[in-house]
Amino acid sequence: MPGPKRPRREPTDDWEQLQLFVGSPEQETYELLRPIVLFGQTPRARARVTGAAARTLTRKANRFDAEGMTSLFETETAPAQDRRTLPAALRQRIVNLKAEYPAFRPHEIAEICRRRNDCRVSHKTVQRVLDGGLAPTIASRRYPPYAQMPDPAQRRLAIVHLYFDGWNITSISGYLETTRTRVYETLHRFFAEGFAGMDDKSRAPKDSARKVDLKAMAAVRRLQANPELGEWRISAALERMGIHLSPRTCGRILAQNRALGLPRPSDAEPHEPRPMPFAATYRHEYWSVDVKYIEDHRLANPKPVYVISILENYSRALLASVLSPRQDLTAYLLVLRLALREYGAPAAIVSDSGSIFKANQAKRIYKELDIEKLQIDKGQPWQNYIETHFNTMRRMTEYDFARAETWIEMRAIHDRFFIDYNVQAHYAHRDRTDGKRSPKAVLGWVHGAWCDDAEIDRLFRLRSHRVFDHGGYLRYKRWRIYGERGLAERTGAVWLFGEVLTVAFDDDTLAQYHVRYEPDERRIQALTEGRLFETRYPSPQPFLWELADVEWHTVLRLDPYREQRHPVTTGVQERLFPLDREA
Repeated sequence: MPGPKRPRREPTDDWEQLQLFVGSPEQETYELLRPIVLFGQTPRARARVTGAAARTLTRKANRFDAEGMTSLFETETAPAQDRRTLPAALRQRIVNLKAEYPAFRPHEIAEICRRRNDCRVSHKTVQRVLDGGLAPTIASRRYPPYAQMPDPAQRRLAIVHLYFDGWNITSISGYLETTRTRVYETLHRFFAEGFAGMDDKSRAPKDSARKVDLKAMAAVRRLQANPELGEWRISAALERMGIHLSPRTCGRILAQNRALGLPRPSDAEPHEPRPMPFAATYRHEYWSVDVKYIEDHRLANPKPVYVISILENYSRALLASVLSPRQDLTAYLLVLRLALREYGAPAAIVSDSGSIFKANQAKRIYKELDIEKLQIDKGQPWQNYIETHFNTMRRMTEYDFARAETWIEMRAIHDRFFIDYNVQAHYAHRDRTDGKRSPKAVLGWVHGAWCDDAEIDRLFRLRSHRVFDHGGYLRYKRWRIYGERGLAERTGAVWLFGEVLTVAFDDDTLAQYHVRYEPDERRIQALTEGRLFETRYPSPQPFLWELADVEWHTVLRLDPYREQRHPVTTGVQERLFPLDREA
């Protein structure tokens, strides 16, 4: 009788014994679940017996109830698709973006994918897609360069579309070959105005900032009190006040004011411009000098007042100018000395045929300083640059001179003109490329031939230095001559030429006297016809009452020097009697 196919064993519920008897994992799983599914034992109680996890027993029991014996066997299922793999459409889009704009970086493409497809893609994933060798499916650009699009609205809409596609500012500007500033301006305009703001607009400001305000118009109105001032001089005067208006703008304001009744300037005579024979090619090549008459004034003395001026032809700068009651050699030498001391000597001096410019004393100075004396043709004043300057002076000062009542007012008008003319823009320099417009700026620091102060004093021998005493007098050749009490203990100058003696301080004429000489024509016999001028240096202590000529003498003759008396020795007193030594 054959033996049994299977060994016989005693039935048992001991889990450890059962583990030794089972022959497959499926049978072991069944023995593990059998008390639960047959007898209703709880997974927790079965877990305490077998040592398996209660949750594992629960999951397998539920699966057994659902699938039966099949759940005991492990079935081979297809692995789940990797969710990290990008969709084919997205990978193709990444490749197309790189082909359309090769300057794209991986993180920029990743940002476009996030904004356009709502898909968070790492820049490393984008780089792997680009390295995968997928071929692009586009053959041309979506938009041509910015400048090649004829419609302005389409140009701006291209920027907007690319921005909402996820492109950044730098990529948009590089792709459309335009500036980032334009991209920013277009986007700001779109967000502010929408699609209606994509068309071209007028560049004219809706509410432009105007330089012409009430302050500027009031300043022009005040300056226009002098009707001879034109648009160029008005513009230059306003610039010194801190108001910057072009000559054309000033001209329009002047025309409006004249239309309202303000006086008009005198009409200029038409003339053809002619080449100037003494046009300078460098600084201090030519100086021009002349005398201007001022006859319209309100001074007590109705005689004309004279302005003697020296002009530098290259820069049109006014080097020296003096307001004088006389047009004599002394006044001219006073101006010439000021110019030489401040700016050195020029190469040549140009003047008309006036006698003060051709005097022997002046010629000697020209010769000593190696200055060439040139003269314009007779009847041709236009050849002298200073005539044009005097025309400018007429327009700027004639209105004020006509209302001046004192010599101090005349001097103040002249001094103000001297400063304004040199620092205001000059019409002759309007086309300079170095930005220098005023005569002072063009002249700069350049000087002529150097002149030592001692040499100048030697040449101007008509001039003598004297110190004013407490009464305002100075001593000169045994005379005590009055100048100005307000200059006590200060050094003035005495100019003596011919029969005229002038007392001056700097460039101010204080007094003038007529000189009568002794028969030897050297010593002064008398000083008469004294004429005192109002000055800028009045004494702080006025006279207690007005002094008449009898009470106050402006000229006092000093006593001659007394000869010194030396004691005369006639002899020595002899002794009256001999002295007795023994006594």
